[in-house]
Amino acid sequence: MTLAEMQRDFQSWLVHASEDAADRLSVHAAAGLAVYQNNYRAQLVSCLEHAFPQLRTRLGDEAFLHTAIDHIEHCPPYAWTLDAYAEHFGETLRRRFPENPDIYELAWIEQALSEAFVARDATPLSPDALATVDWDRARLRFTPSLRIHVMTTNVEAVWSALCEARTPPESEMLAETGGLIVWRRGFTSRLREVDAVEYRALVQLQQNGSFIDLCEMLVTELGEQEGVARAGALLANWLGSELIIDVEVTEE
Repeated sequence: MTLAEMQRDFQSWLVHASEDAADRLSVHAAAGLAVYQNNYRAQLVSCLEHAFPQLRTRLGDEAFLHTAIDHIEHCPPYAWTLDAYAEHFGETLRRRFPENPDIYELAWIEQALSEAFVARDATPLSPDALATVDWDRARLRFTPSLRIHVMTTNVEAVWSALCEARTPPESEMLAETGGLIVWRRGFTSRLREVDAVEYRALVQLQQNGSFIDLCEMLVTELGEQEGVARAGALLANWLGSELIIDVEVTEE
């Protein structure tokens, strides 16, 4: 057996508990392969526990552990750092809890807050820079730390209560779907709930950044007077929250 073959068999044993791999390794290695596999899985469980502390509290230790083990069996590590291992945990949650979108949305909050904290730095745009902007050709650029997600449940209230060690409310579906945004302001990751209009506005702007297209969308939805007023209010709010880092003016 070559070193490369031994390494492949050892990986197969750690990740998939392959009995064939274990049989081949037993000729060359002492008994006790289970110790290595248990250590491997324990490290990955610990990684997920640290990445999703509020989700763990919400699910309970036993349910979280079973979900983590399920994830480990279906999704082995793929990056050089364990920090990346939590990225696809939401897919496992969707599969295991298809009737509980609040579980996935809570995991999204925790993952987005972590991602925003380590996102690339960017200087927020000063309102003074907008004085001479041609808004018919303006495209907004948001901070790299911005994360946007649809919200169908009262997950923001649940997350806030869990963070404050209060008894969280029962999960419930919202009467109207809204959105969640996460970004970093200074050295702190922020979470804010947004209504359906702002959620759609942010999604559109992430696609093409055009402020005039945003105004047209809002006018279509809300009427001319209210749509233009809402566009201005959203712009002011985003600037005040330090979400915008640049306004690019496209060529004619």
